[in-house]
Order: sequence, then C-alpha cells, then structure tokens
Amino acid sequence: MEGLLDHSLRDALTKVGGVDRCVSEFIRVTGTLLPCRAFERVVPELRNGSRTAAGVPVRAQLLGSDAACLADNAARLAEMGSAGIDLNFGCPAKTVNLHRGGAVLLDEPETVAHIVAAVRRAVPAHVPVSAKMRLGYNDDTRAEECALAIEASGASELVVHARTKAHGYRPPAYWDRIADLRAIVKLPLIANGEIWTVADALRCREVTGCSDLMVGRGMVSDPGLGLAIQAYDALGASTSGRERTAPWVSLLPLMLQFWHRVGLHVAARHRAGRLKQWLNYLRRSYPEAQQAFDAIRLLHEPAKIEAWFTQAMAS
Repeated sequence: MEGLLDHSLRDALTKVGGVDRCVSEFIRVTGTLLPCRAFERVVPELRNGSRTAAGVPVRAQLLGSDAACLADNAARLAEMGSAGIDLNFGCPAKTVNLHRGGAVLLDEPETVAHIVAAVRRAVPAHVPVSAKMRLGYNDDTRAEECALAIEASGASELVVHARTKAHGYRPPAYWDRIADLRAIVKLPLIANGEIWTVADALRCREVTGCSDLMVGRGMVSDPGLGLAIQAYDALGASTSGRERTAPWVSLLPLMLQFWHRVGLHVAARHRAGRLKQWLNYLRRSYPEAQQAFDAIRLLHEPAKIEAWFTQAMAS
C-alpha cells in the first residue's frame, strides 16, 4: 500500500499483534541494480534481521517487467537478509501500468512466468519467492493462465486480490474466482480483498477455501483485526468475533510513536497529512477517531499536534 502502509505504520500495527508476516510497499526496478541504501529506505527492517520491532518478518516486494534486472535486485535483497522476495503483479496505478509494471502484466502470462522463474533462479532455495496478482487487467479471462504460470515458474505461494485492475478497489471482491484458482493450482493461495471484519474473514475463507488471508486496508482501519481473527480461530463459538481487541486508549501511544517515526523520514509539510490519513481509515472502526480527526483536521504545526496528543492521552 504505497504512500500509506510504510515501515512506520508496519511498526505500529505489528506491535498490536495478530500479524504473521508483512510485505513491504513495492520497490520499482527499472533497468538498474539498486544500492543497498535504496532497499533500506523502503525496508529499514533489513537492518533488524528483516523484522519489525515486534519481531514480525518483512518480505521485500519488487515491481517491474525486466526479468533479468528483477533477478539481480532480488539476489541483492537475499544477500541483505530479506525474509523473502515478493513480486507485484497487482498494482492498479495508471502510471505504474503505463511503464509495464503491476497489473498490466496480467495480460502477458508468459512475461509473468519469465519474471518469476528468473527471480527464483537468482535467490537461494531457502528464500521464499511469492507473488501477488489481481484477477486480471481489464477482465479476469486470463486469471487461471497467470496463476498456473506463477506456479509452474517456481513461486512458493500466491496472494490473489479478488478484483481486476478495472475494478480498482470498488466492492465487492470476487472471492469465488479465488476458489476457481485454488481448484487448479497446488501452491499455497492467500486470499485478499474486502476483509474488514472477522465476519468478512470467515466468509472469505468459506468461499475461497483459503485458510490464510492478507489484510491491508482492513488492518489499517482496525489494528486489532488480526488479533480478533486469531481469537475467533482459537475460541470459535465462544466469541462473537466482534470484541474490540485493540481499544482506542491502547492505540493512542502507538499513534504517538507513529507520529514521531514519520517525522524522521517525511517532509515537515507532509507529516500532519500522514497522521490524518491513518485517522481517516480509523474512522471506519472507531468513533473516537472521528473526534480526533475533527480536532486536528486544520492543524499542521507539529507543536500543536503534540499538544493534542498530550491532552488526548491525559483524558
């Protein structure tokens, strides 16, 4: 989730718990072997054994269409200790697609296969190579072909976002199409798309047959979602799945840490915007987030936002 779920937000969300693994925002590869500092800028967890402060592994994600160059960069990431290499065949952004990156490659299953195979050959056997795809670009007619190509080229697992590029992020997610893919591939499939609640997670599992889920916007909106899903798995019918596993009062210190971390790598003029961006998502799950958003909506000066934090955490 470029521009939103970066290492600062990964740090906060993994401290809440319920997350088994993270994938970084994509690192664009366009014909050059990137220096280590470029990877560390996006994935500073590489300096910590490729783990967040909470100990959650982070897999670096690459995006591009030059198989040889992607392979070279994947090899460097493996040398740096990345917890794995993930390949992005799902980004719907117009500028990315115009440069033959992301979801547009789903119209070229042979290119997808060439990329996965090249990266798989370039990294040691113990380093996982995964891929994330949408159901297609303008339609889903080649979804099966792409999934089979990814499997045949040696990927260790596949995440499927249950929409095409043309669908964008508009509901619904077409989970039934993930079930179709699961019926023809043997590699582990991870379902993704429109998982906002425990009920959504259970329904997604039922429809897709996938036990593992990737949750993006849902976790940003409800940082306790992963814990809530795990609690339901452990307790089953003894929990409704609606319990608030991350109450607002527990989020405030994490939001303050996030605010301070953002200040270390985001330009001052954009710093307040990053906090408001997260609050905008949190409004979906927390009434208190709406109140917080209203309180700081017109604030930009760091000192005034610090004062708001002090008041909010004292009340």
